[in-house]
Amino acid sequence: MTRILIADDEPVARQILREMLEEVPGIDICGEAATGAEALVRCADWKPDVALLDLQMPLLDGFHVAQQLRGGSPLIIFVTASAERALDAFELGVVDYLVKPVRRERLESALAKARERLRLAAPAPPQAATPKDAIRRIAGRLKDEFHMLDLDEVIAFKAEAEVVYILSAKGRFLADLTLKALEERLPSPPFRRIHRGAIINTDHIRRISPLSSKRWLLKMSNGLEAIVSKRMAGVIREQTRW
Repeated sequence: MTRILIADDEPVARQILREMLEEVPGIDICGEAATGAEALVRCADWKPDVALLDLQMPLLDGFHVAQQLRGGSPLIIFVTASAERALDAFELGVVDYLVKPVRRERLESALAKARERLRLAAPAPPQAATPKDAIRRIAGRLKDEFHMLDLDEVIAFKAEAEVVYILSAKGRFLADLTLKALEERLPSPPFRRIHRGAIINTDHIRRISPLSSKRWLLKMSNGLEAIVSKRMAGVIREQTRW
């Protein structure tokens, strides 16, 4: 997954980019920012791979943000209403310079360039998890007791603030691992991260229903409902052979 931050002071512009990105496979939109200063904070907190930056933003414009991020992470793609500063932008080492209104083909081309840079800069992949690292059963805490759950009993893991819950047919238990740690150690399939706050067991999906042209609703075996993007619903359907 390529993690994307969208930074633009216009809500409509952010929404347009978000909708186009949701149709691109392998993209995780980790968040949005409405000012240059907020974009810097979000980059530090969320560690996106790529930032889509508008040039004209309050507090700090896109150039100042790019200058402060220069040489580090994330990679920068400018998305702006004017073509006048493209040369200056490329001198900063940005991946691409897109002029609004952005065509999906140009956005996908820019993202492909960014992914290639990320691939070339990536360290060697880590070795596959050994059996002792992989999760076979998981302990769920309920009050002062620990319940050992088989993975096929688990319907989903759900984060609420800083707490992660294990949802099963037996009830809801506290987990001692973060969603990130669980994602790294759970088998996939059947477990799938559907957004920042949830991992589901795709074996427990009972219904996939369209909500709109962009959103689908998953209904799990315990009645849990989760809204996913059209792209993610398609990935799940392909993975589970629906």
